Amino acid sequence: MRRLRLKFPNGGQQVHSIEYLLLLFGILVLAGVFYQFKQVSEEANYWTIRVERLEKRQQPKVTHRTRSSSRNRERDISQEIQKEIVKANVILGQINLPWEALFDAIEHASNEDVALMTLQPSVDSQSLRVGGEARNMSELLDFVEALERDIIFKNVHLLNYKIKLDNPHRPIIFLLTASWIEVS
Repeated sequence: MRRLRLKFPNGGQQVHSIEYLLLLFGILVLAGVFYQFKQVSEEANYWTIRVERLEKRQQPKVTHRTRSSSRNRERDISQEIQKEIVKANVILGQINLPWEALFDAIEHASNEDVALMTLQPSVDSQSLRVGGEARNMSELLDFVEALERDIIFKNVHLLNYKIKLDNPHRPIIFLLTASWIEVS
């Protein structure tokens, strides 16, 4: 086995003042971090205690209820249930939307010269807003007529259109609305 020749600093070597300054700077940074940690911990404890106090205030106090207060509470619960039922019916209406028939009809009416960008159904009014871009006016009108001929749509109207003059191909941006009928 070979001998290792390690050199340790001997007593005659000088320690530079920059090393002492770096050590002092490190100690100051460490003290600053501990001080900041203490401040943040105290603030977190303050807010934790404050939240607990507010939660205790929010808890209902135990009192004897009279019949009228229990009736009022039942009425409030009944109103809340009615609101939840209305919300649930709206969601069920959106779920039961005839998505497949709508998409099939739109897909059948469109071609590669018409790009659809937005479809916004309204369950309440059974209407659909369609936004898109057509290559030219004849393609746009063909698309509108194809939607009118489909059995699921009625009252198809072109709401507005705009020709993009800054594009050399001059595409037409459009917005139309259509109502659908329930297909059984």
